[in-house]
Amino acid sequence: MSAIALLWMPILVTAVLIFIASTMIHMVFKWHNADYQKLTNEDDVRAVVHASSAEPGQYMIPYCVDMKEMGGEVMMKKFNDGPVAFLTVRKNGTPAMGSTLFQWFIFTIVIASFAGWIAMSVFSGKADARAAGQMVGLISFLAYGAGSVPLGIWLGKSWGSVAKDLLDAVIYGVISWLVFAWCWPAS
Repeated sequence: MSAIALLWMPILVTAVLIFIASTMIHMVFKWHNADYQKLTNEDDVRAVVHASSAEPGQYMIPYCVDMKEMGGEVMMKKFNDGPVAFLTVRKNGTPAMGSTLFQWFIFTIVIASFAGWIAMSVFSGKADARAAGQMVGLISFLAYGAGSVPLGIWLGKSWGSVAKDLLDAVIYGVISWLVFAWCWPAS
């Protein structure tokens, strides 16, 4: 029997519990609310972005094609005068929370599936539940948390926000560890 077939229950239980924990983090405790700030002239900035007809995508201000252009006098002045910003433009309209939450839930299933499959492959199905759970928890922590660190390094995301993302990842990793240790198939 395949590893995924043996692990369907811990995969689904983990995904559901992480979804619940994530909901609590964002809707009850709201510790990520302070990660975003409001511009004092938001309406003016919105008007300028709107007038640019920017399509959904990622933008850099000031924009330059390569490192050679970045070293030029005009571009250096733009960087020094500021602002330096990374801008993500999304499709107009109220965010579709239903499809976003569905995608998040599918993502939690994918992470739990890969983490469980890796643990099953490494231990050839002969691991004790505790060791397997620890491995799944560590892999899950890395999967949920590692992406935030490059955002701090390259895009200027605040290190406080990165730390909160890593705390989320610890919570999701512990949930994964406990569920897989509890539901690991007997060898």
